[in-house]
Amino acid sequence: MEPRLPVAPPGPGAYLAPGPSSFTDFVTANAPHLLPGRLPEGVTPGAAGVGGLQVPHGTTIVALTFAGGVIIAGDRRATAGNVIAQRDIEKVFITDSHSAIGIAGSAGIALQMVRLFTVELEHYDKIEGVPLSLDGKANKLASMIQQNLGAALQGFVVVPLFVGYDMDSADPSKAGRIVTYDATGGRYDELLGYHSVGSGSVFAKSSLKKLYDPQADLAGAVRTAVEALYDAADDDTATGGPDVVRKIYPVVVSITGEEGAVRRSDEEMEAVVRAVIAGRTDKPGG
Repeated sequence: MEPRLPVAPPGPGAYLAPGPSSFTDFVTANAPHLLPGRLPEGVTPGAAGVGGLQVPHGTTIVALTFAGGVIIAGDRRATAGNVIAQRDIEKVFITDSHSAIGIAGSAGIALQMVRLFTVELEHYDKIEGVPLSLDGKANKLASMIQQNLGAALQGFVVVPLFVGYDMDSADPSKAGRIVTYDATGGRYDELLGYHSVGSGSVFAKSSLKKLYDPQADLAGAVRTAVEALYDAADDDTATGGPDVVRKIYPVVVSITGEEGAVRRSDEEMEAVVRAVIAGRTDKPGG
């Protein structure tokens, strides 16, 4: 086999010439091998063994709207087959001042996608002078998921959950929005006010169906998200429950019109988790 030559970086002219407001389009034109989900050189779809890699997978993400905005939360466990690959992985990320993503599926590709999406939003803001609309952000993410289809066919599926606060909404009570996707890049606006993705999503959604209150305040919404993740961990081995010994708690991001996207502190989450555990001690079924 001939040795592979390193891929040359784009020349300096590529960075100085006028270009599109899309950072992804720039990378596609000048360094496509850096895009998430691109198969290594020489590997073709259907190649034997590609889909058999035991790579870390992120599991359960939940999202729900409340009176002031929207919440997204994720457990901290990543699995590789039947093995716990990581106990404290982060699956929920703030992507700009009023949006966030939770990832489920192949963790490595998902993390690359989140980083590229975050840079994409920042790049657009700098080039155009205004932030991308919430619908524009959701559509851009759908396009990036679609570009990962080749890897998804090999088993490296990425299914993010996108949430944001629509600053252009005429009704502030409905400004918190949840957008779901499928592996082909199909985009779907969630109208129920709550959703979950990942291996424990069936159990989490069943919990949310009973506990969800669209008029809840921020504290109530955070408590509901943690309760749903607790229920998912109770029935799904790939979902990690809160670990008070190691001080590993769910990652929760709230998005409101006043505060924007804020990651709730570990101290706040510890208090919520201990309250949930105390409640489950008295009533294990929730």
